[in-house]
Amino acid sequence: MTHELSRADARRVAVLAQLLSADRPSSFEAMVDHLTLLQAEPTAAVAPSAQVVTWSRLGERSRPGDVDDAVAAGSLIELHSMLRPAADLKLYRAEMAAWPGAGELKEWQVDVRDWVEANDDTRRDILGKLHDEGPLTARSFPDTTLVPWESSGWNNDRNIRMLLDRMVERGEIAPVGHEGRDKLWDLAERVYPDEPVVPLAEALHVRSVRRLRSLGIARGRAAIAPNEPNDVGEAGEPAVIEGLRGTWRVDPAYLEQELTPRVALLSPLDRLVFDRRRMAEIFEFDYQLEMYKPAAKRKWGYWAMPILDGDRLVGKVDVTADRRGGLLVTNAVHEDEPFSADRREAVQLEIESLARWLDLQPAVAR
Repeated sequence: MTHELSRADARRVAVLAQLLSADRPSSFEAMVDHLTLLQAEPTAAVAPSAQVVTWSRLGERSRPGDVDDAVAAGSLIELHSMLRPAADLKLYRAEMAAWPGAGELKEWQVDVRDWVEANDDTRRDILGKLHDEGPLTARSFPDTTLVPWESSGWNNDRNIRMLLDRMVERGEIAPVGHEGRDKLWDLAERVYPDEPVVPLAEALHVRSVRRLRSLGIARGRAAIAPNEPNDVGEAGEPAVIEGLRGTWRVDPAYLEQELTPRVALLSPLDRLVFDRRRMAEIFEFDYQLEMYKPAAKRKWGYWAMPILDGDRLVGKVDVTADRRGGLLVTNAVHEDEPFSADRREAVQLEIESLARWLDLQPAVAR
């Protein structure tokens, strides 16, 4: 059976799945288990994205330190720039064991495998140093690679960093925090839970099911995305969305659920908007993160936060945390269409809530 959905149906499912209705999650742990990940992006124009995602779901029942506390306790583990529940690591370790891939390898996989093999002495030196000394930053490892990493230019001369990334993919090492701005690395056996590994085919299916549960609705196939796919394979049930081409996959658990609407301010990296194609198709929302653009070319702001009202994305809030001055400064509120007085007040209340959560005073740019 293929479900026939309107765009409003699809938006409702997506918002419910991302825990952005007025019925908030019961706890930080329940939120993370459902969402399956928080992006480990340290940019703190307001606060790191993982913290903002937490506040967007839990509000002032949470604390900015909840994310760091969970990482320190080992209940959240970083993998591929995502903080994931420790219990989910068993879904990734079979893939690590099959590195660089199962079945017939693609040309690029062969090249990466051969590069790691050519630098096996350096890899072993890194493992030995971590074994003896515990968590270390990349600066602690001399570049003794025999064959340099070659790319289009961005990662040239970053041999140790690229080798560390491959060692994460192989399940040999894992990030365990930071020393200043530098990641700390340790042996994966000291970090990952000692649980039975789920067989690869089963693990990939479970990951797709959990991804769809957190997204609600997604493409079965989508363009390759770094760190976490946007598609869900055969998980869920097929659906078509009025006015959109192709078949989607929907988690049927949400189809009969009602949405209790509220206003929420989102991280620019929030999963509701991270897949820009899905965002444009379902929400018909014009937005992109502009932190990498020159200031003169920004329309909404360096780290402008999308505004969700019920099942619609309706604008952006450009706010900046001035920690030295103790202020959360509103630079602009961009209304995609004129806001009602009620919506404008609800947005302002969210800004004030965010300021309190960050222990800052709300202020307006002059």
